[in-house]
This record gives sequence, C-alpha cells and structure tokens, in this order.
Amino acid sequence: MRMEQPDDVPNWDSGMAPDCEVEGAVEAPVAIDGLRGSLTRDAPLAKLVWFKAGGHADWLFEPADLDDLIVFLERLDGELPVMALGLGSNLIVRDGGVPGVVIRLGKPFAKVEAGEDHTLVCGGGASGILVSSTARDAGIAGLEFLRGIPGTVGGFVRMNGGAYGREVADVLIDCDLVMTDGNLMRLEARELDYTYRHSALPPGAVVVRARFQGEPGDPDTIGAEMDRIAQAREDSQPLRTRTGGSTFKNPEGYKAWQLVDQAGCRGLTMGDAQVSEKHTNFLINTGDATSAEIEGLGEEVKRRVYQHSGVELEWEIQRVGRP
Repeated sequence: MRMEQPDDVPNWDSGMAPDCEVEGAVEAPVAIDGLRGSLTRDAPLAKLVWFKAGGHADWLFEPADLDDLIVFLERLDGELPVMALGLGSNLIVRDGGVPGVVIRLGKPFAKVEAGEDHTLVCGGGASGILVSSTARDAGIAGLEFLRGIPGTVGGFVRMNGGAYGREVADVLIDCDLVMTDGNLMRLEARELDYTYRHSALPPGAVVVRARFQGEPGDPDTIGAEMDRIAQAREDSQPLRTRTGGSTFKNPEGYKAWQLVDQAGCRGLTMGDAQVSEKHTNFLINTGDATSAEIEGLGEEVKRRVYQHSGVELEWEIQRVGRP
C-alpha cells in the first residue's frame, strides 16, 4: 500500500527527468523502465563519506524524486538489503563494500520550508546547517543545535542526533519514511522510542521528510547562538580533517573523550588512522587509511579504555558493510 502525500507536505518532486541509465551493470536488480534516477553497479563509496575510505556498494541508487524512490523500492520488494546514505559523516564503510542497495538522497530531498506554528518541514537529505539557517531566517528558535551536527535530517531522525544539550527527540513532531517494499509511512515522534543516539526506525527505511517544532525567536539572537556553536566546534574538533565525528557514545556519568585521554590514547595510530590530538573522541584518516585500520584503531581504544577504567565504550559511529 502506498500512502498519498498529505496536503501539509510540500511537493518536492523535481519533475520529469531522463529515463534511468544503469552504469556499469549487466543486469539491474529491478526493471528500470520508467525510473528516472541514477543506478550504478559496484559504486565506489569512499568519495561519499567523510573518512574517504571504504569499499563499493553493490548498487547505488540516486532517485530523481519521491515517486521515483517509491517505484524503485516497490520493484525491489525487499529482495535486497537497503541502506540510506546522507553526507557520509559518522560512518565507516568497511573495505569489503556494502551489500544490496545504497540509497543516496540528492537535491530533490534537501529542501526546507517554514510551516505554521513555528514548525519546519525538512527533506530527508537536508543538512543541519540548512535546517538551522532556515529556522533563523524565519524567526524560529530551538533548532540552533542542528548547526553543530554534521549530517542530514534522515540521519538525525534515525540516530536521535544531538549536540549542545538538545537532541532530535526534543523537537521532532513526525517523519515520513519509505519502507523497503515501497510503502510510504508517517510515524509520530513517540512511535520512534527514542533513547540516546538510537531509535526504533526499521532497518532499511528511508526517511524522506521530517517536521520539527520550534518556538518564536529573534533572528539576530538565533544567529548569534548558531555562530557560538560553530565557533565552539571549530575550536574543539578536528573539522578540517578526514574524520567521522564523535566516535563513541558518552557512557552515563562520563565523557568519552576524557576516558580515551586518560587511557593514554591521544595521538595513537594504526597505519594512517589516528586518534585526534585535538579531540580524543575523534578518529582521523591522516593519509591512506583503510576502513579496517580506522575500525581496528577504535577497537584498540575501546580495549585500552576498559583496561584502564573498567568502562566499556560503545560505538557512536555506524559501521556498515563487509569486513
């Protein structure tokens, strides 16, 4: 069953596009007649993720619009695993590549519009910077923290993204997602069972829209807070390196970076992977690190932290694909 697009959701379809062309493929996983996006076999993913490391996707589909995505997934009908990819932050793609289909949402899914009662309607591919900037321009406060999270709305919703004392669970009203069989569903925030950096979103579901609740605010005040957040990130995090954001979740009662530092891991290396000297909860690729080196370094940090403090760190970075 397909849910009709509700009246309160802007029509963000990009219009007609050329028929889908399959790059590098002998046989596509679905019939491509009528599809208008881009379908690529054995697609390299390293260039699409912040670490600039990792293998290929068996298939990469970049839909032309929402209808195109629905038709593709209807035809796929759950026959292959599906993974949504945003900006590629907070992600390790293992060197063996990602099985099944990777869905990458482009510009048709990256729009943000102010709604009624100080709400924002955001495409699943919209960045945190665009969301917070649109909120500022519309005089909507309470979403400034999204300026400090690298990634897109789809990832924020799935992982309950948060920073600077707030998280998506505090502002999400509802979201629309396309299931692996092409069914379009709407879930309210309470149905996602949010906990720290976790939600109950089904695996493979692609978040295509989210609605956030803000409050009245002064654009200048909102902008000043966004600038403060941006400067705090610049001062404390290795933003201009190939990294994946915060590596480990903060254990209850602790700061992950302090545990890593106290265990003597600042600057620790494995091949070209390194624990950042600037912020010890960040791993960086200093040259040609493989994903195995990056993940292996993270596991070694976990081991040393447990040996030193007895605290078991949990990965915040998502690790996907074949070893």
